[in-house]
Amino acid sequence: SISDSGGLVILDIYSAPAGVGKVLDRRSAAVNISAFKSLVKDSMQRLSCEKKYNVWYELWSGTDLSDFFIGSRQDYFNMYKAVAEGAKELEAQFKVKIPVGAPATSNWFHNLEDNTILSPEKSLIYEFIKFCASSGLPVDFITWHSYTSDPKAEGELTVYNKTFITLIREWLSYFNFKKDTPLIVTEWNFDQNSNILPARKKRSHIAASFVPARIKAMADSGLDNQVYFSLEDFQNNPENVNRDTGVFYFDADSAHYKGGPKAIYNVFRMINMLGPELFAVKVDDEFVGAFAAKIPEGAAILIYNYIDPDVSRNYISRNIASLNPADRNFLVNIIRTGEFNKIISDKKPASSYRLRPRVLTMVNKAQELYGKALTYKEHPRVLKISLKGLKEEYSYARYLVDHSCSLGCEFRPAEEKSVSAQEIYQEDLRLEPYSVNLIIFKKKNFADGR
Repeated sequence: SISDSGGLVILDIYSAPAGVGKVLDRRSAAVNISAFKSLVKDSMQRLSCEKKYNVWYELWSGTDLSDFFIGSRQDYFNMYKAVAEGAKELEAQFKVKIPVGAPATSNWFHNLEDNTILSPEKSLIYEFIKFCASSGLPVDFITWHSYTSDPKAEGELTVYNKTFITLIREWLSYFNFKKDTPLIVTEWNFDQNSNILPARKKRSHIAASFVPARIKAMADSGLDNQVYFSLEDFQNNPENVNRDTGVFYFDADSAHYKGGPKAIYNVFRMINMLGPELFAVKVDDEFVGAFAAKIPEGAAILIYNYIDPDVSRNYISRNIASLNPADRNFLVNIIRTGEFNKIISDKKPASSYRLRPRVLTMVNKAQELYGKALTYKEHPRVLKISLKGLKEEYSYARYLVDHSCSLGCEFRPAEEKSVSAQEIYQEDLRLEPYSVNLIIFKKKNFADGR
């Protein structure tokens, strides 16, 4: 159905069947490479060549994590070679394109050994691109995961004083791959290093307000595509995996299947109502942002108010690589010892440390963001909206996601009215913490069916 409707399916090739892996564990790397290649190639032929579905094939998931992959880096590269060669053979036989990509790490800079953003060339992404170049293998797309509370994670600077998105594209170009090779985050969600978070369920308006902030920042960063993970919460499964990452929840104690949408789903519905014709909206604010769109009936604007609970730490993470090694080490040390938290919360003055100018500037900014976040998490804000070019009678419908409802919320306007404007329409909109507002303006003749 997804393929027929024009959608793209990324099929994750994960686990080694019995007799194929190193050990009797689905997380095991394949060592019987010929059998592994045969299995994968058969699936590719059935889906891509015979049924002609629009499928891209990604090798593994969470490759850098021992909970997901048992094997070495070379084991992984051997499997990718089998997948890529199988795709090339089918392409030659059936005259179809079969995209393959990797490495699906849990963050862009991760590898099977410990690594940080300070050593980008030690990432599995870099080593994967280099391996494919030396082996003559295709790289049709690059993937990784991103679980964070930071909507601007793709703005993270590297030691080269450029974003990692720019750096990955330069790696691709250097190794003679297309610089515009698609970069895809194949899993993302609001996260604070916990499988179960109230902010994703009982207070899912928090994760809901994160969604448009994250999508906007990912698009602005130059990322090609992204996949929200997941559709439904994980509970009561054979693997004993419990995660509340879903757009939908379900009641595990119910005798019959029972579930429903979270506030997150309503926000995705809001975004969908904007349509494809979006316009840039400049909002000079750390936490508030907006999308605007021209729709057939009139106009729409979506406004979000997401306050990153880890904003000071995330700000440092995005910028620490731009410091010199001595300043980086100093900043990392005060974070590890807890002194950083004392500074930003005003329990200890920054002047009690001998901070160099750039470090002091960074710490002061983090402290400023911490203070603003504390205030804005508790108090609503007012945003002045001004729309030009409205010359007719319009119906006005405002949809709202906020703390008033997180589970099973009915999707209907919180406010409806008629508006008449001569060129300019203005409104002072009250923004609750962790909220999303969608305002739809429809010309009266559309609203009345004329």
